[in-house]
Amino acid sequence: MKLRNIFLQPTAMLMAITMLAPLAIIVVYSLLTRGAYGGVELPWTIENFTRLWDPVYGIIFLRSFWIAAVATALCLVLGFPLAMFIARSGSRKNLYLSLVILPFWTSFLIRTYAWMFLLRDTGIINSVLQALGIIREPLPLLYNDGAVILGLVYGFLPFMVLPLYATLERLDPSLLEAAADLGARPWDTLVRVTLPLCAPGIRAGAILVFVPCLGTYLTSDLLGGSKTVLIGNLVQNQFTASRDWPFGAALSLALMAVAMLLLFAARRNGEELL
Repeated sequence: MKLRNIFLQPTAMLMAITMLAPLAIIVVYSLLTRGAYGGVELPWTIENFTRLWDPVYGIIFLRSFWIAAVATALCLVLGFPLAMFIARSGSRKNLYLSLVILPFWTSFLIRTYAWMFLLRDTGIINSVLQALGIIREPLPLLYNDGAVILGLVYGFLPFMVLPLYATLERLDPSLLEAAADLGARPWDTLVRVTLPLCAPGIRAGAILVFVPCLGTYLTSDLLGGSKTVLIGNLVQNQFTASRDWPFGAALSLALMAVAMLLLFAARRNGEELL
């Protein structure tokens, strides 16, 4: 054990430097006062946390939760059939998995800009619909909640597919055959056998998608514009344009606390299912 602890010391130090130290700085900043020209200064105060109870910020939190929840649900609905298809593809599994992770080879920013070109008034979608005579005026596809959800689903769908695939790939086919032999229909087999056995993968995929969606700011900034302000946009604005670092730090800690509570609740529920 002593030798093991010695080898773990560099990792522990790295974690402390890269995670605990920045977190401690954020905590300290959240308890200080905004300087006259930005930055932080004394005295110590908890006013930054009391400002979080303002209804304006409550609406932003609720909107962020709603958009993150919808994006996570859509990723699950789209990702589960895809993961099941890949798990049952035999020798072509590796090919399909490579296609799933292929978008990661391109910058997320570039892919988001590509969606902007597709959804804008003069983009491909509106141009084709107008050329076919289906619409007369461009549809408002960009700068709204729908565009943000579309961008989040596109960006984080692989994070749902991969955990689901890992669970479905280990699923014993004999269990499905036994359910069929006992007279279960395909839908009953899916609901009563497959989904319960895939609960760990569903839970892991939901966490991997929901938490980043909750704190996103790039997708909502580019695809939502000024009409869709999420928690991530609010935090980013406090550290840049508003130069209110203490309040931005308080918002960051509140977002982190919510994410940790969700992770703890998901882990606890998972232990109960097991």
